[in-house]
Formats: sequence, C-alpha cells, structure tokens
Amino acid sequence: MDEMEEELKCPVCGSFFREPIILPCSHNICLACARNILVQTPDAESPQSSRASGSGVSDYDYLDLDKMSLYSEADSGYGSYGGFVSSPTTPCQKSPNGVRVFPPAVPQPPSQHHLLGHPSSLPPIPRNSCLTCPQCHRSLILDERGLRGFAKNRVLEGVVDRYQQSKTAALKCQLCEKSPKEATVMCEQCDVFYCDPCRLRCHPPRGPLAKHRLVPPAQGRVSRRTSPRKISTCTEHELENLSMYCVQCKMPVCYQCLEEGKHGTHEVKALGAMWKLHKGQLSQALNILSDRATEAKEFLVQLRNMVQHIQENGVEFEACLVAQCDALIDALNRRKAQLLTRVNNEHEHKLKVVRDQISHCTVKLRQTTGLMEYCLEVIKENDPSGFLQISDALIRRVHMTEGQWGKGTLTPRMTSDFDLTLDSGPLLQTIHQLDFIQMKVPSAPMLQLEECCTINNSATLSWKQPPLSTIAVDGYILELDDGNGGQFREVYVGTETICTVDGLHYNSTYMSRVKAFNASGVGQYSKTLAMQTSEIAWFTFDPASAHPDIILSNDNLTVTCNSYDDRVVMGNSGFSRGVHYWEITVDRYDNHPDPAFGVARGDVLKDVMLGKDDKAWAMYVDNNRSWFMHNNSHTNRTDGGVSEEATVGVLLDFTRGVLIFLINDEQQGPVAFEGIEGIYYPAVSLNRNVQPGSPMFYQPGRNNVLPAR
Repeated sequence: MDEMEEELKCPVCGSFFREPIILPCSHNICLACARNILVQTPDAESPQSSRASGSGVSDYDYLDLDKMSLYSEADSGYGSYGGFVSSPTTPCQKSPNGVRVFPPAVPQPPSQHHLLGHPSSLPPIPRNSCLTCPQCHRSLILDERGLRGFAKNRVLEGVVDRYQQSKTAALKCQLCEKSPKEATVMCEQCDVFYCDPCRLRCHPPRGPLAKHRLVPPAQGRVSRRTSPRKISTCTEHELENLSMYCVQCKMPVCYQCLEEGKHGTHEVKALGAMWKLHKGQLSQALNILSDRATEAKEFLVQLRNMVQHIQENGVEFEACLVAQCDALIDALNRRKAQLLTRVNNEHEHKLKVVRDQISHCTVKLRQTTGLMEYCLEVIKENDPSGFLQISDALIRRVHMTEGQWGKGTLTPRMTSDFDLTLDSGPLLQTIHQLDFIQMKVPSAPMLQLEECCTINNSATLSWKQPPLSTIAVDGYILELDDGNGGQFREVYVGTETICTVDGLHYNSTYMSRVKAFNASGVGQYSKTLAMQTSEIAWFTFDPASAHPDIILSNDNLTVTCNSYDDRVVMGNSGFSRGVHYWEITVDRYDNHPDPAFGVARGDVLKDVMLGKDDKAWAMYVDNNRSWFMHNNSHTNRTDGGVSEEATVGVLLDFTRGVLIFLINDEQQGPVAFEGIEGIYYPAVSLNRNVQPGSPMFYQPGRNNVLPAR
C-alpha cells in the first residue's frame, strides 16, 4: 500500500491528485496544476515580447520553450484528442529559438459543452496556450476548449479517495451490536469487516467459509467499493452517457458523437464489452508483471546475500593477505639474519687475518731490531781478529733477515673493504610487481542448448562461461562417453567454445560434458547433455577424400572419373557399429571396365583399384564375373557381372563382423570378409568408362537386406 502512494501523487505539486485529468500521453495531472504550468506560445509578430510574457506564466524552468519541442500528430502519434488540435497537414511556424509552433486552430462553433459551462468554472485560457507533460515533456497547443477538453480520470480519483479513507478512517467491526471494536480482518467474499470475537462466532474457518479469503482491513478497505458505479457522461455532450468505445480513437463515445459523424466511419464496440476486454488484458499484463516482480524480489534477496558474502569473503581475503604478507616479512627477516651472519663471519675473518699479520710482523720486527742493535755494538769493537771471526756470519744473518722482509711481506693480507654487495634489485622489482593473480579454478561452463545439435553421426556442442564469472580460463576439455553408457573420454582440449565430433556411432545416445581449466587447476563439469545420433546411417561421396581425377555431381551422389586409371572416392561417414546396407546404381557402363565397391580405412590409397592395399576390402566386377580383393589378394571368383542400371549392394554387419556383396539383390559369392571391426568408410574405385551414383540406404533388418549364406 505504501508503494502505491507514489502512483497517487501529482508530479507537479507532490500531493494527492485533486480532479486529475488525463493527458494524451496517458499521464495524469491535477486540473489546478495544469493551469499553473500553462505557457503562452510566442506570436510570429512579436516573438521576444511573447516569450517574455510566456515565461512569466510559470515558475517551472524545465518548461522553457528553448528546451522543448511541440509535436505534431505525425511526430508523436497523437491525434485530435481532448484539449489540443493538430493534424499531419497543419502548417507549422518556427519561433526565433527554433521551436516548432503550430498556429491556432480554426475557431469552431461553441458546442453544448461550452454552453453549459464546466463544473470547475475555469476562467478562459489565453490564446495559443501550451501545456507540457511534466513526466514525458511532450508538449501540445490547446484548442479553444482549453483544459476542459481533457477527460477527468474518475478511476484515479476514486482510488485516491479510498486510499485516503483507508489511512484516516477507523475500521470497525460491522457485526458488533454495541460499541463496535476495531476490525482485524475483512472477508473479500462476504465484504464484511470482523473483529476477532465476531470472526470466530460468525465466520468460522470450516465448511464453505473455509475457502473465503481473509485480508487485512486496510487492504480490504482500499479494494472495497464504497459507492455504486457512477454512470459516465460524454465530455463533448454532458447530457449523454458514454455507451460505446471507438477502437480507432481509443476513447469512450456517446450516441450523439456517432450521429455527428466524428466517429461515424470508425469501428465502435459496446463499452461494457471493451471494459471487460481491457480488464482481462490488464490482468494478463499484471500477471506477467507480478512474475517479474517476484523475480526482482528473489534477485534482491540474492543481491543482499551477495553483500553478506562479499563482506565475509572480504574479511577472509584480507586476513589471508595479511598472513601472506606477514609470511613474506618473516622470510625476509630470516634471510636478513642469515645475511647478517655472513657479514659477521666476514668481519671476524678479516680481523683475524689482520691481527695474525700484525702479530707476525711484530715478532719479526723485534728480531730485526735486536739483530740491528747487536750488529751496531759489534761494529763498535776495536778487535779486528775478533770482529773478523763473526763478521761473515753476521753479514749472512743480516742478508737473510733482510730477505725475510722481501716483496709481499709488507703488503696487507686483507683489505678493509667488504667485498659483499647485496643484490636486492630483483627482489625489489618482484615486490613492486607483487599483485593478485587468478587463484581460483574456473566455474563450470554453461552448455548453449540452442546451438548443440547432431547431424548424421556427428555431434556439435557449444558452451560458454557463466555471465558473471570473471575468472580467467586457459582452455576447455570436452568429454564424451562411448555411446553405450561407458566411461567418459577426452575428445577435445583447446580454447574454442564450440566443437564438432565426427565418426560417432549411429543410433546411439552419447553423454557429453565440458570443464574449464587455468593455471590454478581444473574446474567443475558442466551439466551432462545427452546427444542422439541419427537412427539410420546415410552418406554422400566426400570431395575431400576423392582423388583429383574424380568428378562429383548431383549433390555428391553421382561420381565419374576423367582418367583411364582406377581412382578411389569414399563416403563422408564412417561406420563402426551396427548393421548397415546400401546400394549403388551403375548409371553408365562402357567398354567393360572393372569398378570396385566396398569399404576402406581413412588412409586408403586413392590412385589404385580399391583393394590393392591393406586399407580396403572390396569386390571388383566386370560384365561377366567378380572377385573379392584385399591387400592385392584376389579370391572367390564368381560368375555374374554388372551392366548399365545394375545395382551393387554392400552389407556391413558389425554384429557378426562380416562384409557381404550383392548384385541385383542376389548375394555374390560367400561371405566376402570376416573379422570386420573398427571404423570403415563406404568406398568406390572407377575409371572414365563407368559412372556409379545415387546410393540408396536401408534400415537394418528389413527384408531387402539378405542374410549371409
């Protein structure tokens, strides 16, 4: 009820509608508000003065004529309706500001409506007045009737009255004998307000009354009709009741409107019938809108749940981020301690080396100084013989000591600088590049059912990621089972979102599913889709597999060759399960050639007769006899050849693993080949003297499929 209140308020004054009128654009406005926002259009003789006088009429700046357009009937779809006059042929003028202005309508004789006057006793409207809808901003020029030409919205007025009554009036029980109590429910079927004691006494929830619908009093008061339906009168002829509905003008009319000829050529219907019809249409539209509103409520619940989940996930993710950064800081601190240990070790090593060198040099310097002092004292002696006895030895000692102070002895063994440089550049760059990466596996893809299909023994599947998924996808994996309820197997891995799988079994149901993957892993499977291949196998000759000398026509059903040598062409479908039978008609047969018919693998040789290699199993035939051939081995010569219009049948039975040939519905020889398993393609070899064509296909198990003898 509170939501409906906005529908009951005027867009100009913001209060509940009072005497609402209906504009041609279907919006409503209070009658007094409509008069307040009227603007007088500028005259051609004095545009500036007219604009000035017009702008003084209204305080609504959005109605400035410089910012609005005046629409003709051709522009807006409005016809002659209510309080304005315009037509496709009405000439228009342009004001100095570029706005299209329609000249005033030709004065019409006063109608009965004007003679009788309007209940509101409105003063006359200025000539060339303009009214702009405050909601859609469509503008129109009023005719001589002014605002009195617009129909009053009695339905809206009644809804406003009932709504205000429901808000102000006290809802009392209608069955209390003395001092009625406040009503608690209203029965829509009984149209009675009940208090709780009276409801239990007079309206028990059993028997026929159990099916009655009880609603809150406020809701019941709004929906309850407080007065009998009023009979509506025509705005043109106030003494006439509205009894018909003009379908073309989409407005109620009276009999006098029809007699005057204004709606004489229009389609009219009974007002009551159209009332019921439009009520039904509105009810149907409301049902659809109600479904959308229900979906919107569910969507809002989903969004509110998303808000809660986002908050929870945000807290969890923030905690995870803090933990990861703390782990990085801890690792950096541990590495810092390790590097400091290395620096301390280097520091101690340098000190030890220098101290050892200081100690060694100190000892040698003391020894050298002592020797020098001793030698000086020896030199002071005056005994030549005594000096000469020790001089040679002292000289050798001095040279030896001097040699111990040779090159490198007085060079430091260790530098004071630390030859360690911390290589922090890559780490700093890595820290600067530290960012979030995709840490989640992709969501399950959605199969696009409208694009998934099967043709013959090929299946095409299409999929996409969910619309709201932002997780990166590196590729997809498509899986199919064996068509017999077996294990799934991968048939495609790649980045495409559509895939066609060929060479499936006929008359089989394949289960398919797809999943996405990225650097973080593989996501969930999509929903499983069942794909049914064709029940009956069929094929045409395949241009892609044919030798270049082969010529195909008749939608690839007829084959010829422009060479005298045998050339091979295969069908476009492979068979690997079931029973398959087809017939090929010989359309032309000249000079007794030896065409060959049979089956082959996909990599069979195309420039020799069918059966020359180990990739084909065939029967080649002339006009008198036939032979079976595989891997260039000829067996089972049989009388009976082919001619023009002859038919050659091929029976490929995987249930027994045999291959049988027929000519003109007669089996040719014994079973041609046994142990048949794998994938085989129908194949033919021919030269320019023969033209086979128009393969015919038959359902396995029919009478024209002959059993093996």
